Amino acid sequence: MDFNFTPAEEAFRQEVRDFIAEHNPPKEGRDKPEVIAAWHRALVEKKWIGFAWPKETGGGGGSVIEQFILKEEMGAAEAPGLGTDFMGLQWVGPAVIRHGTDAQKERFLPDLLNCKSIWCTGYSEPDTGSDLASIKTRAIRDGDEYVVTGQKIWTTLAHKAEWIFMIVRTESTDRYGGTTCILIDMKSAGIEVSPIPNLIDVHSFNQVFFNEVRVPVENRLGNEGEGWKVVMGALANERSGISEATGMLQQLEALKNLARKSSCGGRTALEDPTVRRQIARFECRISAMRLNGMRHLTSQLQGKPPSSETSLNKWLRGPLEIEMSDIAMGLLGSEAAESGKWQRDSLNFHGTVIGGGTPNIQRNIISERILGLPKD
Repeated sequence: MDFNFTPAEEAFRQEVRDFIAEHNPPKEGRDKPEVIAAWHRALVEKKWIGFAWPKETGGGGGSVIEQFILKEEMGAAEAPGLGTDFMGLQWVGPAVIRHGTDAQKERFLPDLLNCKSIWCTGYSEPDTGSDLASIKTRAIRDGDEYVVTGQKIWTTLAHKAEWIFMIVRTESTDRYGGTTCILIDMKSAGIEVSPIPNLIDVHSFNQVFFNEVRVPVENRLGNEGEGWKVVMGALANERSGISEATGMLQQLEALKNLARKSSCGGRTALEDPTVRRQIARFECRISAMRLNGMRHLTSQLQGKPPSSETSLNKWLRGPLEIEMSDIAMGLLGSEAAESGKWQRDSLNFHGTVIGGGTPNIQRNIISERILGLPKD
């Protein structure tokens, strides 16, 4: 097992660091649209938005390993995002590249690469949760259109999105083969978006209702009945999580700093054996996330398709974030009742737990598809 990078890859890492040193805006100015716009212009000029997309699609044509380096360095520097549309760039764009028609690629990819579009994702539904094979939202063919009726829930950024990447049921008897992926303009007649504010009154989740929404058949992504294949590839991109480990390491450093400033039995909390053991456990779990991400990266470099192993990082991250926030709240003591980063994190865990599939769904995937255990 060799974790060393080639001289060319290390040279690219230095190029990224030099770019960050020159262009990374100060945190206190990032609420200004013109500051973030300048950051994005610099990224577009470098073709680092959609960096690993093929050049013929408008991407940078970078290698998978270079994209990993790019994301790792950006995460370590706490730089602003690579583009304005995480969902669009992370899985909608790659799905369009893999399954889309030439017309769809020409229509959707340029706006993604130039920070001009916002996408949301329509997966979960009431009474089905993360069991996508049980979805009930129907798309009935009517000539050159589908008529879509149903409801999606936990739809992140649906109140801002211009388009939704969505799985629907086009055939009732086949759980997996009866689903289809379609792309729907959120301005279409018959769509209603209802907000779901969280415990700190932040609004990112929504319910979305579809009342006989007419969608051109040309907006279908892939063949009818192949929605499961399209969406599973998208979810694998969402769950791979190499860069997530970098973010979790930053969370851990913040927790260590809090422990240094907190007192416990006449000494700093970081000197307390119980606290030190818990932090060590967190560090081990984050290292496991990064190593599993490297395994997924290796599979990509070998040309293998996304596998169920990507569910491991999704399963690890949710409980880890919750436990780290709980420890932080204990270290804060009476200050836990005030407003701050850790207090917000403690009440804002739902997005991490629900997004991309709940922990129980990840456990089922791991047990059935990796370990070969009987179905639940």
